[in-house]
Amino acid sequence: MTRIAIVTGSGQGIGEGIARQLVNDGLTVAVADMNEENARSVAEDIGNNSKGYYVDVSDKKSVFDLVDHVIDDFGKLDVLVNNAGIAKIGTILDTKEEDFDQIMGVNIKGVLFGIQAAATQFKKQGTGGKIISASSIAGHQGFELLGPYSATKFAVRGLTQVAAQELAKDKITVNSYAPGIVLTKMWDQIDAEMAKIYDVPIGETLQKNIDSIALGRGETPADVANLVSFLADPKSDYITGQTIIVDGGIQFV
Repeated sequence: MTRIAIVTGSGQGIGEGIARQLVNDGLTVAVADMNEENARSVAEDIGNNSKGYYVDVSDKKSVFDLVDHVIDDFGKLDVLVNNAGIAKIGTILDTKEEDFDQIMGVNIKGVLFGIQAAATQFKKQGTGGKIISASSIAGHQGFELLGPYSATKFAVRGLTQVAAQELAKDKITVNSYAPGIVLTKMWDQIDAEMAKIYDVPIGETLQKNIDSIALGRGETPADVANLVSFLADPKSDYITGQTIIVDGGIQFV
């Protein structure tokens, strides 16, 4: 029977790459995004009976409703990928409360709600399942001008470790992936904002970061998706509570 996965924030970028890879692996993907039009477009493009859905991961009801809609459409759930995330660039002293609340809502609450919704469904099914969440190399070492973002990604590691311990008895594995410098719109945004702050040309900050990568190139969504593919596969059944770095050789831990 075809396995069913939900990937949040999969209307573009890393999430889209993950959705495409999971379909290549034979899964049907619920492509979930705040931009429902993008989600539907990606789902139609990747095929294998995939379907687009709206979700606001910062809203608990929206996340639980998403899981309910997927169950109504496909009858079960096997994998949830908590991929949705945002970045805010600026100094700690300049961080506005509303910006802090927004990034916490998406990057941490979204992961918590996703874990809760997926685990609730997995327990109902009695089948176990896989929960995979987005951390970052900024969740292993804080990045200058990305304070709140770094904090959220450290927090994802903590939630992953605790959920893995609590849900192991239900045969639910919980892991995270920690990408590096992924060449997506998010890093274009980070580069543009840092260009203003440091008064350097656009592209300089991004290139500086790429130059720090041992494998000598920027990361693609497919690089991240290959790791998620493994974590979503039965081959990873004996791995839980881990946050695995996929950065081409920036951090060595």
